[in-house]
Amino acid sequence: MKVSVIGTGYVGLVSGVCLAEKGHEVICVDVDPRKVENINRAEPPIHERGLDELLQKNVGSRLRATTDLAMAVQNTDLSLIAVGTPFKGDEIDLRFIRQAAADIGQALRGKSGYHVVVVKSTVVPGTTENVVLPELESASGRKAGIDFGVGMNPEFLREGEAIADFMAPDRIVLGGIDEKSTDALAELYAVFADVAKIRTTPRTAEMIKYTANSLLATMISFSNEIANLAAALGGIDVVEVMRGVHLDKRLTPILADGRRVIPGFTTYLEAGCGFGGSCFPKDVKALIAHGEKAGSPMRLLSKVVEVNEAQPARVIELIKRHHPELKGLAVSVLGVAFKPGTDDIRESPALPVLETLLGEGALVTVFDPIATKPLQAAYPSQPIVFAPDLHAAVNEADVIVLMTRWGEFKDVPALVSGRTRQPLVVDGRRMLDKQSVARYEGIGLREA
Repeated sequence: MKVSVIGTGYVGLVSGVCLAEKGHEVICVDVDPRKVENINRAEPPIHERGLDELLQKNVGSRLRATTDLAMAVQNTDLSLIAVGTPFKGDEIDLRFIRQAAADIGQALRGKSGYHVVVVKSTVVPGTTENVVLPELESASGRKAGIDFGVGMNPEFLREGEAIADFMAPDRIVLGGIDEKSTDALAELYAVFADVAKIRTTPRTAEMIKYTANSLLATMISFSNEIANLAAALGGIDVVEVMRGVHLDKRLTPILADGRRVIPGFTTYLEAGCGFGGSCFPKDVKALIAHGEKAGSPMRLLSKVVEVNEAQPARVIELIKRHHPELKGLAVSVLGVAFKPGTDDIRESPALPVLETLLGEGALVTVFDPIATKPLQAAYPSQPIVFAPDLHAAVNEADVIVLMTRWGEFKDVPALVSGRTRQPLVVDGRRMLDKQSVARYEGIGLREA
């Protein structure tokens, strides 16, 4: 098929590149000419594992980028809307969605033939039919379901693993306003054989996405609430608690030959300093707000957010057990990306920790393998020292705080082992053996 993708953020660019890799002809559209130029030079404007290789392979053959939305729509069979939907306090901000729908609708005025418009952005239930569809009809002067199709196709991409997730999906949700719209989506994804595909309505497709993210966020906050109780009681290590929970064969099934299957979702049942990123915080809050408007308060999810927002403060508490006064204390923060494999610092739990340390006068050094530039852009005038490597970051630190589960941070014990004055290591991700350093504190751990 010939496909246009409106928006080249994480979702849009990954979707476009992967669809091109699967054999479709793809035109990516963005309002930022610099992004378009980068893509057409096969230079990824975002960090995502495997993106560079797929861009180099497909740009100039099955993939190109442009700022000309009308041209892209008029030369394709189907358009994916993949623009941002930030949360603005009481609801998601639909400005970009509305603008994209209006621009596509205007392009459809001058186009002959049937075209399908599909929302891939994460939007609350009802948005595709109640917002996007009317915008398309108004701008095009045409009728949905007759002159053009409308669908909703949520993404299930993990930042850092988005290419792998798109190319080997666990499910594909096809939400259409009618059979013809859904059939067009089915044709688009026909190249993904042996994948579970759900044909449903746009409203249900939207709800599937929010429910999936809210479940994972709930698992994280549940684990952290257990961790906080373990620390309050003392003499309990939440890592051992969750290890015992994971061994339930309903969570980790045992095969006939005795081998145990460890599903990926169990990583969400581990304690830490909280979740962040562009999806979980925004999506859970959006669903809570949507529930309030519908007269169905989301009490459990409200607590999920409450637990998560308080979690970074636990890291500061662990530091202050040993250093009540932070002023002048040399603190190295390891990791500012909200998760490994990405340079995304949005809603990262490291940020409130950094802000508290700086606000109370600590001497802060930061090291992250790839997220340094976004942090420098976000905090241009703060007195933060950016270490060039892990060794430099920990060399003179009084306190070392692990905030992102980067694999190389497992080298911290070896790097500090020879020091006369041992630093306090505060493990916000519980990724180190608590016996591996002389002075250790971790989430969900307090000796009796």
